[in-house]
Amino acid sequence: MTGLTLAPVSARPRLPWLVAELLRRDPALARAGFVMLALMGPTAVALALDPRTLNDVPIWIKPLKFEASIGIYLLTLAWFVGELPDHARRGRAVRWLRVAAIGAASFEMAYIAAQAARGLASHYNIGDPFHALMYSLMGVGAVILTAMSPVLAALLARHRPAHLPPAYLLSIVLGLVLTFVLGAGSGAVLSAGDGHWIGGVRSDAGGLPVLGWSRTGGDLRSAHFLGMHALHALPVVGYAAGRLLSPRAGIVTVAAAAVAYSAATGAVFTLARRGIPLVGL
Repeated sequence: MTGLTLAPVSARPRLPWLVAELLRRDPALARAGFVMLALMGPTAVALALDPRTLNDVPIWIKPLKFEASIGIYLLTLAWFVGELPDHARRGRAVRWLRVAAIGAASFEMAYIAAQAARGLASHYNIGDPFHALMYSLMGVGAVILTAMSPVLAALLARHRPAHLPPAYLLSIVLGLVLTFVLGAGSGAVLSAGDGHWIGGVRSDAGGLPVLGWSRTGGDLRSAHFLGMHALHALPVVGYAAGRLLSPRAGIVTVAAAAVAYSAATGAVFTLARRGIPLVGL
């Protein structure tokens, strides 16, 4: 009787392709990003069990959104760091980028979650010296975190990875730069005020589904959201242009998309400053 030969079973289960690829490109940034996303689990449980509210919405909504946002941002940095040549990824600049990004992200998220657990606001809470100091430190942390985008853009522009089509490379560089210019710029205006509302009802109840933006007045978070996602939107355009168009046409397309995206973000910012909701009731 002929026996059956069993294929060897791997001791470690295979990871989904995207997870494995992110870990290959930059293990530290990828792990930090996955941890942020994993924290959404216990935060969702807290959201379901904790009836407390802040600005008329459940108090755990803000930590949940920030975990998603910061996690995706760190994973995006990990992906683009992976486009650098090996010697650049092992270099001092990338090491400092990792430390700064993960450190700032961890501080921001820890404080936001801690304040939610205490039933207190993390943003615009400057009623006593401690909270005023922590809010200032949050601002510094946010600038450091977003500043890693143009740092990475400079590294990519310097090393010009040969395997990337010119249009795609340009889209990554411009997306990273605009994330800082548009995202941090609108964030600075956000932090300088006493809330994200301009006109309308100063409440987050009844806002746009998922996003939560005000439907009764201007909401500066809309422009900040668009600015922070330039590093996702433009590379999608650049990837398609790099595959479908000639190098020259692809570069022109990416440049035009960057101008259009900046103009759209500026228009959304102007509407918010004038107290006009992006989507009304």
